[in-house]
Amino acid sequence: MEIDAKVVAALRAETGAGMMECKKALLESGGDKEKAKEWLRKRGLDVAAKKSGRATNNGWIGSYLHHNGRVGVLVELLCETDFVAKGEVFQTLLKDIAMQVAMTNPIALSREQVPEAVLAKEREIYRAQVPPGKPPQIADRIVEGKVESFFKERCLLEQPFIKEAKITIKERISQAVQQTGENISMGRFSRFELGEKSA
Repeated sequence: MEIDAKVVAALRAETGAGMMECKKALLESGGDKEKAKEWLRKRGLDVAAKKSGRATNNGWIGSYLHHNGRVGVLVELLCETDFVAKGEVFQTLLKDIAMQVAMTNPIALSREQVPEAVLAKEREIYRAQVPPGKPPQIADRIVEGKVESFFKERCLLEQPFIKEAKITIKERISQAVQQTGENISMGRFSRFELGEKSA
């Protein structure tokens, strides 16, 4: 079985495991990335997962102001030590995330944080878009497919990274975890647009 190098690189970005381990995990899992992650975890090779439970009591608040002065962002990014927070890898990640928020305007950090009322409204809109005459189970699948796309578009951690669309923001953070050797997690973020009323 031939494994695509891009899939290997994406698995490495998410787990922090070495390239050869990632390739072997994908081969053992028939190319399924989720099964490969499980395979790595069982063998203790998922570096990012090992670090994810460690406390992040330090960090930095970063900002981004768009060149036209109409959009501004504040981002709280957390890590384990002040040393890493001041480092180039962390600061670059912080700038990348702030720019991401400015460009994509996410409504939540993760799908779990999307308000139920917002989700209900989206489902209502998607259901109205289903062509008439579709069987209910097909209609449900269409609606849930659109909801899944909504999460990937509007939840920061699931969004494709604007500088490298083949990885998500979550995977971009995992790359920094691998580079720094510390757990890094997202705190809060706020996006301001000139003339926009606050909720």
